[in-house]
Amino acid sequence: MFGHPRGLMTLFFTELWERFSYYGMRGLLVLFLADAMRGGFGMDAQTAGAIYGLYTGMVYLLALPGGWIADRILGQRQAVFIGGCVIAAGHFSMAIPATETFYLGLVLIVIGTGLLKPNVSAIVGDLYPEGGGRRDAGFSIFYMGINIGAFVGPLICGYLGENIDWHLGFSAAGVGMVFGLLQYKLGFKYLGDAGLPKNIDSEARAQATSTMYKALVGLVGIIAVIALLQFSAIIHLTLPGVAQAMGVVIFLIAVGYFIYVLIVGNLNTAEKKRLAVIFFLFISSAVFWAGFEQAGSSLNLFAERLTDRDIFGWLMPASWLQSVNAFFIIALAPVFSWLWIWLGHKQPSIPIKFALGLILLGAGFAVLAWGSIYADTAAVSPMWLIITYLLHTTGELCLSPVGLSSITKLSPPKFVGQMMGIWFTGTSLGNLLAGLAAGKFEVMPLPELFGTVALITAGFGVIAVLISRPIKKMIGGIE
Repeated sequence: MFGHPRGLMTLFFTELWERFSYYGMRGLLVLFLADAMRGGFGMDAQTAGAIYGLYTGMVYLLALPGGWIADRILGQRQAVFIGGCVIAAGHFSMAIPATETFYLGLVLIVIGTGLLKPNVSAIVGDLYPEGGGRRDAGFSIFYMGINIGAFVGPLICGYLGENIDWHLGFSAAGVGMVFGLLQYKLGFKYLGDAGLPKNIDSEARAQATSTMYKALVGLVGIIAVIALLQFSAIIHLTLPGVAQAMGVVIFLIAVGYFIYVLIVGNLNTAEKKRLAVIFFLFISSAVFWAGFEQAGSSLNLFAERLTDRDIFGWLMPASWLQSVNAFFIIALAPVFSWLWIWLGHKQPSIPIKFALGLILLGAGFAVLAWGSIYADTAAVSPMWLIITYLLHTTGELCLSPVGLSSITKLSPPKFVGQMMGIWFTGTSLGNLLAGLAAGKFEVMPLPELFGTVALITAGFGVIAVLISRPIKKMIGGIE
């Protein structure tokens, strides 16, 4: 396939359909939760935002145990297939118009994505055992599949959900995942040994399986005790309160892990400095995603309630604006890739790229804060959101790919995999914070809400610029 393994196309379409299902459903989630007219739950923005934050946050957090289960028990190939089946079951569960099946569906999608998402990328890497530029090119092709799925998903699922029936939109997401599973299973013969279990003997698998079951029993026990206390009115938990508590827990786990590595990791001075840089990147990442991931929550509500979507008498679905980011990624990713190569050694340092990402994100929210002033009197042009998404996308291209690459370069060799997990933990924390911020949509003036997000994100970017020189010294020549 144009110099690449045939199996790359199998994985390309697997991830395309998985992202189709994920972003298709995500584009509907907050709109469905807030809808009180067409069979939605009629929730206020605070509760809907908390559910959105918990859902998207847990999707990324469960990538950690998902990778562990693949490495110790299933192997990546089987983990991807099982994960895809669980995701499809989750979407079809949400297609049933009942509260219980809706929440069951969210839980299943979180579990399934935790199994599929980290491991399908690992299989792509297995297709290129020689590494080098060919592998980088393969991942670039794979990345395009992600964004094509993210572009098409909201268009199809959004139209069906908003114009016909919410649950039909959720069903379409499930159908997309089934398409992905079918071609994935039929393409096994093209994958060779990629994704098969490696160095897992029966004794190690049995021990890991036992550990997993014990962890599951413990988790179920904790949930049962909390549910009993809630039912008995001994404690009174709210979804926003749970989301806030989970954010604190995630942050403390990450900080505790950094301290643990610092104490027992037997690191030299250079490695300790780079560990401090990774912590800075972790915080920067969490701040960035806390703003960026409001695309599916507060920005989605802005599109539905305050944006003029009338096109010659036809009302465009609000969720269609969720595809704008993916469109800009497809259009601009090759440009940024060429730009970094063209600049060579003159390209900005890692902290400056992070600073640019945060400042551009803040600029996007500043644009939306400006547009919100006019939204008080009438629906505003979609161009306010489109320009915001353009700035956010350029910020993402400065920060996200650079962050992934930087973690692999800066991590102590024996902690590379775990540090990549910490990177996704930062993404999880940011998603959770994005949902909590969206909860202010109905209780805080929007120019103030979006202006505050702009000040925080851009302000953090300015701080990154100011401390970029000492950070660059701590990196020690790594680019």
